Amino acid sequence: MPQPLSSPAPRYPRDAQRRGETGTVLLRVHVGPDGKPYSVDLVQGSGSRALDRAASDAVRRWRFRPAVRNGEAVAGAVQVPITFNLQR
Repeated sequence: MPQPLSSPAPRYPRDAQRRGETGTVLLRVHVGPDGKPYSVDLVQGSGSRALDRAASDAVRRWRFRPAVRNGEAVAGAVQVPITFNLQR
């Protein structure tokens, strides 16, 4: 299974912050043998389109240690939860 190596946090959309939107987005990330995501699927949304989009955009910039089969890097998929909480 791919493992995140570089996983910068998503930016909290300002409009979502103003509306007090919070939640967890669950994404399935398909990672190529080069460690780069080539597809990101929404498994479970947060209830906020802005948060879902921000999470997906962030994960597309992540880099992963690819899955390995028989000693060779191969494509694989992993589920990633991204939680948005308002800090006061």
